[in-house]
Amino acid sequence: MFKNRDYTLRYIGNSDVELILPNHKMVHNEPLIDQTTFSILVWNIFKQKRANCIHILEQYANQTKLILLQEAQTTPQLLNFISEHSKLADHVPAYCFNEIFAGVMTITDSAPSKILSFREKEPFIRVPKSALITVYPIKNSTQQLLVANIHAINFSIGVKIYRQQMFMLLNYIKQHNGPVILAGDFNAWSRQRLNLLYHLVRSIKLKPVNFAIDIRKTFLGRPLDFVFYRGLKLDAAKIIDTAASDHNPLFVNFKLDLNLPT
Repeated sequence: MFKNRDYTLRYIGNSDVELILPNHKMVHNEPLIDQTTFSILVWNIFKQKRANCIHILEQYANQTKLILLQEAQTTPQLLNFISEHSKLADHVPAYCFNEIFAGVMTITDSAPSKILSFREKEPFIRVPKSALITVYPIKNSTQQLLVANIHAINFSIGVKIYRQQMFMLLNYIKQHNGPVILAGDFNAWSRQRLNLLYHLVRSIKLKPVNFAIDIRKTFLGRPLDFVFYRGLKLDAAKIIDTAASDHNPLFVNFKLDLNLPT
């Protein structure tokens, strides 16, 4: 239906799904970041194929300001979770099958002031991967928090398409004057991809979150999931060991410091 259009689907409580097109006028009520510390959860949820994935979300629903999902499907169980916890979810479908959409989803307590959606087709299987940028007001500040949620291209020879997808996001991030979080499943399974990823994020002054006990999902010995940031202080980070997906969730706590360079 929306094959050739940039769009986002928004789910709020029990309301009907809202279609958000480019240049959509945003209405936001409360700043998302209203205190000095906040937590995020980043997780490739494997299309909710495994038991207990919603249980993990339930456990962390009240501890997090942001839940960044990859491979999120609009199943009744996930939509019920959003509704029951009075959350707002912005979803960029990569594809639709049997009226179930799948793609990256950012779940929060309040609406962003800006939203940008991205899709990039896999070169061989031609199924897109999606990404989402959302920008949130910060209480008592003119600065805003930019959050980029990405599921990167997986099946490609070389890094041309991978670089192209990254450039789309990073061009917006480097222009942002305020704190930034870039996170998701980067599919950085080759040395070439990993080197390119680190080069690109360093070029816009993003730092990686490191984990003392690193049990991230790996392929060919390299981690796939990352959190990068700038304009924030890293307070704590851990990886949740679970069989509820083929990836382990990343749980990160940040401190807000608006005096840091952005």
